[in-house]
Amino acid sequence: MIKAIVAGAAGRMGKRIIDMIHKNPDVTLSGAFERPDHPNINEDAGLVAGIGEMGVKIAGSFEDVIDQGDVLIDFTTPKATLENMVPASQRGLAVVIGTTGITGDVLRDVKELARKTRCVMAPNMSVGVNVMFKIAQEMAEILGSDYDMEILEVHHRLKKDAPSGTAMRLAQVLADAAGRDLARVGVYERKGIIGERTNEEIGIQTWRGGDITGEHTVMFAGIGERLELIHRAHNRDNFARGAVKAAIWVINQPTGLYDMQDVLGLR
Repeated sequence: MIKAIVAGAAGRMGKRIIDMIHKNPDVTLSGAFERPDHPNINEDAGLVAGIGEMGVKIAGSFEDVIDQGDVLIDFTTPKATLENMVPASQRGLAVVIGTTGITGDVLRDVKELARKTRCVMAPNMSVGVNVMFKIAQEMAEILGSDYDMEILEVHHRLKKDAPSGTAMRLAQVLADAAGRDLARVGVYERKGIIGERTNEEIGIQTWRGGDITGEHTVMFAGIGERLELIHRAHNRDNFARGAVKAAIWVINQPTGLYDMQDVLGLR
């Protein structure tokens, strides 16, 4: 039985991950923690998740529970994820990272630490979204030189980062497939007299509102026709289920950094 520790256990994703762990016979919740000032500290993680008492109390730090598990599942914030990766890598704890908005120096440091242990890091753990990455790559290889490529991502009003990590991964997939430098051709905002769209640019646009779990659309617009590849998440369970799948998979892998394409055998 694989023993999992959940970071951000009282958060929106943390609670869904705990529920998915509870439903999976191959993994058990052995630890849960939150930031030290969180109001749910010392409460039963199962009760907080709304699935009944599980006998695991929410701790106030990773150090309090790090010796209790085989794998850490972390959907928190970039800063918290980096802080958690230090002791995890030092003690050889396997890690699954679904935190979004990790960029720049923080991303570099997280990746460096991740390579010292067994780690799956992905902007989206959904099986459907990862199939979307694969299909988008193939479509861009076929259509990229003749069709304009645009990405639209839509999320709930509480999401803090933009564009979403999934949209940025899609943009990188398109750029790589078309042989372009995303840093040079990515367009994130259009306003005023902007002139004609260039042949090389890849648009990544953002909408925010209500309680939308997540929608991503990749559009290939040609002359006289367009193709759209769409993924709509109806709830967070797909992300949580994928994270638990990744946790079970990564335990048996050699030291290294992986993503959901590896977990699902899509490479």
